[in-house]
Amino acid sequence: MEEKELVRRCQQTDWKAQELLYSRFADKMFRIGFRYMKSDVDTEDVIIVAFGKVFKTIRSFHYRGPGSLEAWLRKIVINESLMELRKKHNFNLTESIDETVPAPDLKQFSESGANDIYKLITQLPTGYRTVFNLNAIEGYSHEEIATLLGISEGTSRSQLFKAKALLKKMLTQEGFHYGT
Repeated sequence: MEEKELVRRCQQTDWKAQELLYSRFADKMFRIGFRYMKSDVDTEDVIIVAFGKVFKTIRSFHYRGPGSLEAWLRKIVINESLMELRKKHNFNLTESIDETVPAPDLKQFSESGANDIYKLITQLPTGYRTVFNLNAIEGYSHEEIATLLGISEGTSRSQLFKAKALLKKMLTQEGFHYGT
């Protein structure tokens, strides 16, 4: 079934279409949620809540072409993940750093195995991992991250800097070699 038709039928509360939408996107949305939550159980909870919101609010969704449904789902999953993290983690409990210190460059790792790097990212502390995912993977600015997490832009920058530095250290310990 075409995505546009799938959306139309979900908007009409067609349970078969809802089941198809869930089966088509659940695994991908789980992987997105897991990047933030780190635990299968917590991620499953987030996905259940997120898809509940999807089916409750899909009537207000406006299909804008291929990829728009997935982008909308992704945003809901990320927002639900962040809401759950905010319940358990105080993102303000991070010291600031001198912004004149350059951030470590992780571009040299682009040829490394993505799965190995992904596993290391999931081992980062919650604040570091969340800001890293929002900035490096989702493309959010520090201003947007600060708004989403209720922190200052400086804290967002600090968390990202520390995430990259720790990730670089972890990669070195795992035997990844880079530059000089």
